[in-house]
Amino acid sequence: MIKRIPILFFILAIIYIYFKDETFTDKNITIGTSIPKTGIIKAWGDSVTAGANSYFKYANDENLLGDKKINFLIYDDKYEPELTVDNAKKLTFEDNAFALFGLVGTPTVKSILPILYDKDIPLFATFSGASFLRNTKNENFINFRSSYQEEIEAIVSHLHDEKGLSRIAVFYQNDDYGEEGYISLINSLKKRGLPLVAEGSYKRNTLSINHAFNEIKDASPEAIVMVGAYKTNSLFIEKAKENIKMKNTIFCNISFGDANEMVKELKKQKTNTKNLLFSQVVPSYFDTNIPVILEYQTLMKKYYPNQELGFISLEAFLSAKVLVNAIKRIKGDITRQKFLHNLKTTPYNLLDGVILNFRNTQLLNKVYLFEYKNSTFEEMKN
Repeated sequence: MIKRIPILFFILAIIYIYFKDETFTDKNITIGTSIPKTGIIKAWGDSVTAGANSYFKYANDENLLGDKKINFLIYDDKYEPELTVDNAKKLTFEDNAFALFGLVGTPTVKSILPILYDKDIPLFATFSGASFLRNTKNENFINFRSSYQEEIEAIVSHLHDEKGLSRIAVFYQNDDYGEEGYISLINSLKKRGLPLVAEGSYKRNTLSINHAFNEIKDASPEAIVMVGAYKTNSLFIEKAKENIKMKNTIFCNISFGDANEMVKELKKQKTNTKNLLFSQVVPSYFDTNIPVILEYQTLMKKYYPNQELGFISLEAFLSAKVLVNAIKRIKGDITRQKFLHNLKTTPYNLLDGVILNFRNTQLLNKVYLFEYKNSTFEEMKN
């Protein structure tokens, strides 16, 4: 029995080392991301970079983390899942990133789930409202934004409950992102006893809309929920507005559609911007009555003076501020488990004027609806 004691201690030591949370002692804390810096939705990557980095640069300049600095490591994935997998492997196994942050897209994030499960690395503030990211069993996944189901429910509530419209169609990307939006819409319609009058889809990272357009136009929908990327959505809207059957149709875009870039594309095409509805997960980036919006504008002007303000960069900025605060509140050794705990317990008033409340794996639980009028986004309030 005595001879077996050293073996028992050895086994216990191995178990302890295996399960012990890694301590990060480097001066630089690497926060990694994989976003589209080139390709059809390059503007998405530019907005995320500017919004997040404007706060990270500020945190480093002002020594908000004492002697620690944020190293925001960015890889380009062109919004293609295969590249996201390669980037995630580099970030986790080669760069030893402390956390993954701000990844863009549902299919891209879904592709790296095996890596996340294997490495047990925190995933925070992805730009996706997908349901699989809101599974409470995934304790390492923390969302900043509201879900696609919440966005689409707000849209359908406005269209049907407030405006009395019932002929609703869907235009969606033929992948996991589009499927999430499609199912969310079906759920919201079913709750009201409404049918889906038409549907059309397109392949990700293409502008192939003709088949989808032909599938939808003959139904003469009163509204179309659009679950796509900004260039494809704007091309569809341009074509639809030329068709007499859809001259009064309302085009409803969820936040991933990137309202700012969509309006730019429509103006380039000389397409009118009437009858556009946008759901967003953050308030207006022009509303300086909200103190944190004023802070966003100030730091964006300082660090990225040539980057236009917008909903995407605002969301990136706000979530970056939450991330820095979570690290700042760590007592003692810096570990991922402490970081996750601090994210979940973020003070409700950290973002002055934007209320935070961690529930259903997300910190934000509100949807805003906007119209584009008089060359600006006007919030629609009940």
